Amino acid sequence: MTIAFFDLDRTVLDINSGSAWVRYEREAGRIGWTQLARATVWLLRYHLGSARLDGALRLAIRSLAGQPEAELTERTLHFWQDRVQAHVRPAAREALARHRALGHRLVLLTTSSNYLSAPAGEALGLDAWLCNRFEVGPDGRFTGEPVEPLCFAEGKVTHARREAEAHGADLADCWFYSDSASDLAMLEAVGHPVVVTPDPKLRRIAVARGWPIEDWSASSR
Repeated sequence: MTIAFFDLDRTVLDINSGSAWVRYEREAGRIGWTQLARATVWLLRYHLGSARLDGALRLAIRSLAGQPEAELTERTLHFWQDRVQAHVRPAAREALARHRALGHRLVLLTTSSNYLSAPAGEALGLDAWLCNRFEVGPDGRFTGEPVEPLCFAEGKVTHARREAEAHGADLADCWFYSDSASDLAMLEAVGHPVVVTPDPKLRRIAVARGWPIEDWSASSR
């Protein structure tokens, strides 16, 4: 069994869904201008490689404590349909089709939540999606805690290894597509790393290591 893992934001998609979600929530009046500005600055720092995601993720998950899971599920599905699904890169669809034709298992490996990953994975015909999940209490409301480990940086490798072991695969035979230096650990863990329209830091690393670099930047619309 060979698995082809795909990052979501700025890889399969030509946008960062986190930035789009912040704007979406602001337009709906669910966050204020201060929160919007803070999130925008932090996301810019993250994209430039000067901020980690794990701390911000935990804070965001904590802010959901007490909210009904069903409400977020419905809201995120609408967000996918209205703001995100049109941003799937044509080159990503082509890569998925190539791996599908080879009989490879297709898996989304993303820092996004399962509430976005599920509709994305279903729409793209993927076999599985490994992502961040949030604890839900018996009352159907979020506890404010993540399901560990976070699917970010080294945590992505943990999730991928579990998936590979469950399906009799060796990561040395697997593929991973990503645009971000934050995914360096996962790119190093597979036998076939593919760097997609990368950020500057990852481009430098990929050139130095001789990893393939693909330009998926053609418009998705």
